Amino acid sequence: MVQQFQKIKSINGTLYLSGDKSISHRTLLISSLASGNSEIKNLSNSDDVKSTMSCLASLGINFEHSAKKITVFGNGYKGYKQPAKPIYAGNSGTTARFLAGILAAQNFESVITGDQSLSLRPMRRVIEPLTEMGAKITANDNGRVPLCISPSDNLNPIHYHLHVASAQVKSAVLLVGLHLDSDTTIIETSSTRNHTENLLGLKVVYQEGKIISSVSRENYPEPKEYFIPGDISTAMFFIVLALLTKNSELIIKNVSLNPTRIECLKIVRRMGGNIEIEERGVSNNEAYGDVIVRSSELHTVQIKKNIIPLIIDEIPALTIAGIFADGNFELRGATELRVKESDRIKAICSNLLKLGLDIEEFEDGFNVSGKIKNSSGSFNSFGDHRIAMAFAVLSSNLEGGGKVEGFECASVSNPDFLKQLGSIGH
Repeated sequence: MVQQFQKIKSINGTLYLSGDKSISHRTLLISSLASGNSEIKNLSNSDDVKSTMSCLASLGINFEHSAKKITVFGNGYKGYKQPAKPIYAGNSGTTARFLAGILAAQNFESVITGDQSLSLRPMRRVIEPLTEMGAKITANDNGRVPLCISPSDNLNPIHYHLHVASAQVKSAVLLVGLHLDSDTTIIETSSTRNHTENLLGLKVVYQEGKIISSVSRENYPEPKEYFIPGDISTAMFFIVLALLTKNSELIIKNVSLNPTRIECLKIVRRMGGNIEIEERGVSNNEAYGDVIVRSSELHTVQIKKNIIPLIIDEIPALTIAGIFADGNFELRGATELRVKESDRIKAICSNLLKLGLDIEEFEDGFNVSGKIKNSSGSFNSFGDHRIAMAFAVLSSNLEGGGKVEGFECASVSNPDFLKQLGSIGH
């Protein structure tokens, strides 16, 4: 599907966003492990989270949907049922990697597959620590799905130094550790998302530049009620759009303000963005509140490599802010972008070249300089939801508008993007 976007003259209004995708995945999985019924309000309606629900259904987990909540009927400790066929995770790397951890502790064989995009994403980073714990798990010759998981009688806790700054790898190990009597410990040297630790109520220690978290069966989840804050990664596209569009004021309600997720807000504030944050509450250790954004004149800033893991999903949106800001926009230390739903470094550079900008591509990032020379553009989503939405925002700021090919992939994280854009764009 080719989606056309016209130049937007102003952004005004209020948005209530679907629940944060990262928190939604975890809440579903944790609820499925509990013995009893958990209620979830504002669960993400993204395709990725629907993939997690579908996988859980194939493992014997039942759900009840109502207008305001979803009830998860958890099956308890090692209570999953053997699926009749391979478990299909769709486009969701989070689903595949998290389930690999949980299924390693079950008493049956299972296979995890995915779509073409997921089949290109690295899985060895998860397999290695799980194997170190005694899990029986293999991938194809390239270290990718399908993942074949067999029951193990020899699972053991480990002290694991996280080699890749990945909350997905960390969470997979923690989810295995939930099934063991002694502590499994994760040591990080740079911060990653801490939603799993928050939702499980884990003890986290900060010591001499290290972040140390531990888990055991003592932390095994019980049924709860959850409210999931709005998705900050989704919000960033609208935040950037409001910052760049004259005569704009946008309020985004009840969005996630988790400290490991708001580095993107700090960056655009440093760039000169007029952004107010009003904290509203905390749900299951997850802070949330309102973000008020007004149109601003932006300038580029240095983005340090050590914060890249905290903004990895927001980089496409931040790049759009960067190319309209005063100064060259440079990003380095982001090799992880090469193994997302697309090669996001290549995708961003390829699309920006169409505007006549000067692009220098590196293995770990890019530098953008010069001025936009074309008043409109035709962009490719590369089948990547975040690339699609980033270039929708860009198109909405071009005098002649623009179009994005393959825009339907936006539903992976936000199927309501076009409706939301229409409700605030004038």
